[in-house]
Amino acid sequence: MMEMSCAEHHNYAAASQFITLTVGRVLGALKLESTPINTEGYEALLGLVENTSSGDSFDLYYELFMHHENALEILERLGLAFDALKNQLFGYLHQFVGNQLFGNGNADKVAAPLQEDQNGTALVSSSTSKAMRWQNAAQPQDHKAQISDRFVDNNSRLKIAIVGFGNFGQFLAKTMVRQGHLVLAYSRSDYSDVAQKLGVSYFSNAEDLFEKRPEVVLICTSILSTEKVLRSLPLQRLKKNTLFVDVLSVKEFPRNLLLQNLPLDCDILCTHPMFGPESGKNGWNGLPFVYDKVRVGGDESRVLRCNKFLDIFAREGCKMVEMSCAEHDMHAAESQFITHTVGRVLGKLGLKSTAVDTNGYKTLLSLVETTAGDSFDLYYGLFLYNMNAMEQLKMLDMAFESLKKQLFRRLHGVIHNQIFEETPDKSQV
Repeated sequence: MMEMSCAEHHNYAAASQFITLTVGRVLGALKLESTPINTEGYEALLGLVENTSSGDSFDLYYELFMHHENALEILERLGLAFDALKNQLFGYLHQFVGNQLFGNGNADKVAAPLQEDQNGTALVSSSTSKAMRWQNAAQPQDHKAQISDRFVDNNSRLKIAIVGFGNFGQFLAKTMVRQGHLVLAYSRSDYSDVAQKLGVSYFSNAEDLFEKRPEVVLICTSILSTEKVLRSLPLQRLKKNTLFVDVLSVKEFPRNLLLQNLPLDCDILCTHPMFGPESGKNGWNGLPFVYDKVRVGGDESRVLRCNKFLDIFAREGCKMVEMSCAEHDMHAAESQFITHTVGRVLGKLGLKSTAVDTNGYKTLLSLVETTAGDSFDLYYGLFLYNMNAMEQLKMLDMAFESLKKQLFRRLHGVIHNQIFEETPDKSQV
């Protein structure tokens, strides 16, 4: 029970109700659907859309717009925030293209698409049908049982080299060390003290790291620096059939990059743990882990090595989802890029909790807090290296403009009626 003046309620409701309904209606126009790789943030947005589109009429939304003096200002601020985010994205994109055309574009160029199976070696690859992958996604515990039951002895131990030992690399290393794997690490920054505390062997250069002949090389760099780092690695010092694994938030880009730059003998596993240090701080149980066996040799030892790496996540209770890199990027454009875009737009408004927060508004505040912890480089990488992201940005822009036009058409109709229907008949004056 909360007692407050009507004026106080009026001020709070502008933020906690009008903004929530606006975001819900914009997203509702996109016809978003659940995917096999929903994040918690995307699940929350789907819930918001359902509540605002099915439970509230447009008349209610219009009344909030008409009778709250701050509603127009909030609508304008939302538009300005969205425009600012787009300008920031396109500014980065302009700089990237400029470097390609007039600078040294070779180091950071986008990998060109490749044809499937560019070599003739025997592969266990992503040829599994979409239906079978989705069946696997619906039965994560079956996958866990298949792998974990076979690797419960000391033979399950892997020697894993992590390239890029920032927050996410350290986050993964903790679990790998706890499970008994031998973890080595290399990064451009000095994380030797952190590595020592985690039980990880740290190397100041990649040549010394690769001299240890790791079985698995785990690429944990940022999306934007991946190609430059990969090209700098002394691959000649590794065993011929070393397994390379990436954990980037986009998948077709690293897939093509690894296929282009690694020797044909190397195995390639593209993965995306759809959680991080914040969302996975209380364990990984039930959190999605997407993977694509892009190129895994048919030898039993290589198949087992790949499965042992996947077992790291299956044993923690992850929802194991086998999916092609192309399918991942298509779904991630909704479940990840849209979520980050909405969070960043709202973050520019400086939203704060109020005394009368609705559940929907709490969802938006939580989304802002979650996305604020990620760098803009991560978000820009999601935009630049996912070919579906531009279309999603365009659709979001069109949905917001459509909602504003719907409001202003209704407003125009009201004013029109007041002018032409309520004017006194001069013949009777």
